[in-house]
Amino acid sequence: MRERSGKTGSKRVTVIIPNYNGLAFLEPCLAALERQTYENFDILVVDNGSGDGSVQWLRQRGIPVIPLKENLGFAAAVNAGIRAVKSPYVLLLNNDTEAEPEFVEELVRCISRSKRIFAVSSKMIQLHHRELMDSAGDMYCVLGWAFQRGVGQSSRRYNRMGEVFSACAGAAIYRREVFEVIGYFDEKHFAYLEDVDVCYRAKLFGYHNLYCPKAVVYHVGSGTSGSKYNEFKVKLAARNQIYLNYKNMPWLQLAVNSLPLAAGVLVKYGFFKKLGFEKAYLEGLKEGFSTVSSCRRVKVPRGKAVDCMAIQWELMAGTFLYVYEFSRRQIGKGMRKILREF
Repeated sequence: MRERSGKTGSKRVTVIIPNYNGLAFLEPCLAALERQTYENFDILVVDNGSGDGSVQWLRQRGIPVIPLKENLGFAAAVNAGIRAVKSPYVLLLNNDTEAEPEFVEELVRCISRSKRIFAVSSKMIQLHHRELMDSAGDMYCVLGWAFQRGVGQSSRRYNRMGEVFSACAGAAIYRREVFEVIGYFDEKHFAYLEDVDVCYRAKLFGYHNLYCPKAVVYHVGSGTSGSKYNEFKVKLAARNQIYLNYKNMPWLQLAVNSLPLAAGVLVKYGFFKKLGFEKAYLEGLKEGFSTVSSCRRVKVPRGKAVDCMAIQWELMAGTFLYVYEFSRRQIGKGMRKILREF
């Protein structure tokens, strides 16, 4: 691995890597960045109070690092990184990823297409199952569910660039100056749904979020939290769902969506009950409703009513997309089970 200077300079892009006890992931992640075809970028790691020697390891290799005294969460970590740099673009990258050589170049090319593009999501593929997608951008639906587009589907699909509701902050590029207009990642979220929240906010201000299939990155998944579902994740996601809707939906839209949002809560409760996480889910909802008044609602700029209407249609379309992709995954699982039996 080539050593980098201990300072971030005036490069066009800064790759910001939040890290919490991720020493085992850092070397392959950084090695992949050293192989990039695009070189006009700096690397900055923000360490969330790791106790595994991550900061020492980074400093020995000349990798710039902002060491936080304690784990303040994903949102606070990336905000610290974004505020510390002056590059036009910031590229957020999970530590448990390995990027293809053209990854940075393709993201820069895509976001440079228009100043109205806020964020661009990459093609995230499961590291240990490279035939399967991890995310082709994030979507949101009228039931109040955020979901990874394409998760579990063939990685040979999703090769068309297009608009998505939100970029997945695990591997996405952002136009830095827009944060000064719409605000940064909401640190009340700590982690989970903070990327959907900030992209929702950007859409309310008339910006767009895209998916770039040529920017390929392989993702371990849950490298920090340790598993797809656990009490910590379930509780935080439930709480943050309340924050997300309250902050971004105008009152009329909240009223219109009240029944589908309630239905979404009931269905999720049943799902988590089967997994044994119903208590954590209810605790998250309770905390969300009891503290939501402390959240700052987005003041939609004048003349953006059309954008709100477009977002509502997008939420409705997202519901149908979720049902479609869920059905495809179930069919795929059934077919794989049949093939294993033969």
